[in-house]
Amino acid sequence: MAQPWTFTGEPPSVGQGAGIVTLVEGSTFCISGTAGDIEPAMSQGLFFRDTRFLSALELRLNGLALQTLSSVVLDPFSATFVARARPRPGRADSTLVAFRTRYVGRGMREDIVVRNFGPEPAACTIELAVDVDFADLFEVKEGRVELRGERTLEVRDAALAFGCHRGQSHRGTVISCTGLVVMEHHLLGAEVVIEPQGSWTGCLELAPVIDEAELEPLYRCGRPVARAAPTERLQRWRRQVPTLSSSHPGLEAVVARSQADLGALRIFDPEFPERAVVAAGAPWFMTLFGRDSLLTSWMAMLVDPDLALGVVQTLARFQGEKVDPETEEEPGRILHEMRFGSAASLSLSGGQVYYGTADATPLFVMLLGELRRWGLAAEQVDRLLPHVDRAMAWISDYGDADGDGFVEYEQASSRGLRNQGWKDSWDGVRDAQGELGKGPIALCEVQGYTYAAYVARAHFAHEAGDEATAAAFRRRAAELKESFNRQFWNEDQQWFAMALDGDKRPLDALTSNIGHCLWTGIVDESKAAAVAGHLLSPAMFSGWGVRTLATTMVGYNPISYHNGSVWPHDSAIVAAGLMRYGFVEEALRVVMALVDSAIAVGGRLPELFGGLDRAELPVPLGYPASCSPQAWAAASPLLLLRLLLRFDPWLPHGKLWLAPVVPAAIGRLRVGHIPLGGGRVAVSVDGEDVSVEGLPPGVELVSEPRQPLSAEVPGVP
Repeated sequence: MAQPWTFTGEPPSVGQGAGIVTLVEGSTFCISGTAGDIEPAMSQGLFFRDTRFLSALELRLNGLALQTLSSVVLDPFSATFVARARPRPGRADSTLVAFRTRYVGRGMREDIVVRNFGPEPAACTIELAVDVDFADLFEVKEGRVELRGERTLEVRDAALAFGCHRGQSHRGTVISCTGLVVMEHHLLGAEVVIEPQGSWTGCLELAPVIDEAELEPLYRCGRPVARAAPTERLQRWRRQVPTLSSSHPGLEAVVARSQADLGALRIFDPEFPERAVVAAGAPWFMTLFGRDSLLTSWMAMLVDPDLALGVVQTLARFQGEKVDPETEEEPGRILHEMRFGSAASLSLSGGQVYYGTADATPLFVMLLGELRRWGLAAEQVDRLLPHVDRAMAWISDYGDADGDGFVEYEQASSRGLRNQGWKDSWDGVRDAQGELGKGPIALCEVQGYTYAAYVARAHFAHEAGDEATAAAFRRRAAELKESFNRQFWNEDQQWFAMALDGDKRPLDALTSNIGHCLWTGIVDESKAAAVAGHLLSPAMFSGWGVRTLATTMVGYNPISYHNGSVWPHDSAIVAAGLMRYGFVEEALRVVMALVDSAIAVGGRLPELFGGLDRAELPVPLGYPASCSPQAWAAASPLLLLRLLLRFDPWLPHGKLWLAPVVPAAIGRLRVGHIPLGGGRVAVSVDGEDVSVEGLPPGVELVSEPRQPLSAEVPGVP
């Protein structure tokens, strides 16, 4: 059986994009239509811990499906659906309207109200048809659901208990209700008469069962919603995240949407409830990912540095210890992905871990370095330094197996990923003529991450007074940078190759990956202008963002996954790279394109969208299997906000660089409640006027951008 991470097909449809509602809370998510019904043929359902615990749900009035009127997502984990009964023959209108308010979190609760707006009593049959298939998430994703195992259905008082045994694993779903009774298997209902202007009320509650243990849903019928854990957590999150006000129409809503989505995508491990990590995205990636979680928490530093701390602590907990070709685990390696399947434990330690990624390990060191710069939890960061050294050992011993100084990857097992960078689709790594790379492959952005990891490790050593180690890693960084700029650079075309293949042949496609190299500082200043020019060229810049592959390359396809589409997180990192090297105008073009994209799609950036030019289509082109909400897409506007402020702390050196570049299109901007040094900072920008409040004691404000390459020299901020 194929592993989840090896699937190369397109997920089946969950329905039409605008006709789908996705609710998410931790590792629970629900996909339904806008009427609230769940259609199994559309790959919808209620999922928890990678299992579908509800595969069908249909509300019927008088034996007929309802007509959708409206739906509104109240919070990331709750929504209200409004639909009406179908009119009686010969009537244009119906007087019966159903209101369904759904809450998800370790199960589901649904409050149902049917109102009669007519002048006469209305006899009404209310029915809820339900079913459960206990399909694995990836059986659903890959369109290969088969009913397997020994299945049971027990009828209890006003409840249905579904069960499924597969080997030693048992899963169950208990559906109970108030106001409804079991009419027959798979059907709950009530025969009622609703008075004029009156209403009927019922409630459905779903509890998952894992190996005989029935879990208590976070939302229970009859209990106040405001006291449920997800509601309280989201309220606390909203109270602690930065505030934003701006004269730009829509920017506040985009940032608020991003903050709310990140709050909902957090996962809390019962073994370490104080640590929040972030899932990659709904519907298919509601679990911990190495690369995604690291980049997301980096981009969200302006909002919640504690999220980054929880991510590195958790990834350190599962850092590789042995060589296992099946899972591609190696000593010191940071995981790629965690899945649960038939795991009985609710702890992350019960998951199945796959390690096949080339970039998560250097990104882990980079993020710890960034946490140090923000002055957060110094003692806890120090306790993770042994994991940093294990990661650096992996880079030398396994990442650079041939000793040429570059970190490469090669698929170790037929059950692993062929490509192990962020563009991990099977055809995502190629040359300008479309020929796919053959391993081992050294990606350009992975060399940038590794360079930044060396720099971070040198700073750790310098701050500890270990100048010999600092000098050693400073030397490794310099050697890697020199080799990279020599071997990856294409002098004729004036851009960096996407990668070197197993024969050290440059895979010379023009891709967005080179923007990540600007972000990490590995690019020689003499080459940066050419790189920036290509990234903003018509072949790369769509007007909505930066394409993953230039239109001039063989294999360009605007509706592919990695060969011409636009990924918001990728474009945000490109903008950060442009800003780092002083290409302010170019960076702001990308920033405003992403802001416009978010507004054009209702405030929430999707995982990716099509690469058609803005002149061809006045809205971003949707991609059918795009995750939404998705973590690094949600975090992208938060990184953009930091770029506009050019907010760059280095608290161990007692400095905060701040040099806002707010374009006229945004106008007045105030960001308050920014966490820094144990306090909260507020920055206000109105034209040339910049004010800062709440600067921590002993921190010097430097009113200029930090020089892009100064981080190479420890002690010189």
